[in-house]
Amino acid sequence: MMELRQLRYFLVVADELHFARAAERLHMTQPPLTVAIRRLERELGVQLFDRTTRSVALTAAGQAFRERVQAAVADLDDAAGDVADVVAGKSGKIRVGFVSSASYTAVPEAIRAFRQQRPRIDLVLNPLTSGEQIEQLLEGNLDLGLIRDPGDVPGLNLELLSTEDLVVVLPESHPLAAATEIRPRDLEGEPMILFPYRLMPGFVARVLRLFDSLPTPPNVVQQAIHQETVLGLVAAGLGISVLPESVQRFQMPGVTTRRLAGRPQTELHVARPHGESPAVEEFVLCLRETVRA
Repeated sequence: MMELRQLRYFLVVADELHFARAAERLHMTQPPLTVAIRRLERELGVQLFDRTTRSVALTAAGQAFRERVQAAVADLDDAAGDVADVVAGKSGKIRVGFVSSASYTAVPEAIRAFRQQRPRIDLVLNPLTSGEQIEQLLEGNLDLGLIRDPGDVPGLNLELLSTEDLVVVLPESHPLAAATEIRPRDLEGEPMILFPYRLMPGFVARVLRLFDSLPTPPNVVQQAIHQETVLGLVAAGLGISVLPESVQRFQMPGVTTRRLAGRPQTELHVARPHGESPAVEEFVLCLRETVRA
C-alpha cells in the first residue's frame, strides 16, 4: 500500500532529478530513499525514473504520475491546514442563537468586532427564544446562545453577560403613561401581553413574580413570540407588557415605556455546551468587551 511518505519522496526526487541532492533535502541518506522509490515503482507496476550512472530522468509514466501526485499532496496539505485552523479557532463556523432583545444590545457590536478579528469564521445567526435555544444547544445544533433568565440548565455552561431593568410597555394614550414610575399593583386587572411560558420560561416567571402579592393573577390576554410583535400589539391597544429596558432602542410609534417601582431586573446569559472551542471563546470575549464598553 502506498504511503504519503513515499509520495513526498517521489516528488522531491522528481524535482531534483538527483538522488543524492533529494536525500539531502529530505534529511536522510541516499540508500533508504532509493529503496523507497523502487518499492513505489513495484507497487505501481511501472518505472518512474530512467536511471544511468550520469543522470536521472522522469519516464512518461513518471511525469504523468508526478502531475497527479502534486495535486493530491497539495490537497492533503490544504486539508491538514484547514483542520488545524479550525482546531485553533482561525476558521470554521459558529452557530449562534439569540433572543430578540440581545439584538439591541450585545450582538451587533460583538459581531463587528469578531469579524474583524476572525474574518475566516462564518457566524450563522439564529434569532430564537430562550427555550428554543436551550433545546438546540443540548441537541448540538447550536454552539452558543444568548438567553434570558435561564435558571440552572444541566448540560450547559452559563455565564451572566449583563443585567437590565424591566420596564412597563404601554400605549401612549394609556392613563398610566402620565406616571414616572409604575407599581405592580397599578397594573392589576390590566390586559397583559406576554411570551409563551414554554418558549421564555425564566423571563415569564420573573415577570409573573412581580404580581405575587396581588390578590388576582395578571390578566394575560395575548401571547406573542417576538418582542417586536409584543410592541405591535401594545401599539394596537390590545394590552400592556413588561419587557427589558433595551426595548426603548426600538422606536415603535404609539408605544411608551415607564420605570417599574423597585427596579426589578432581567439577566442576559451566554449559554454553551461544556467543552472548549477557541472560536466560541473568542466570540464570548467580544460579547464581554461589548457589554463592558
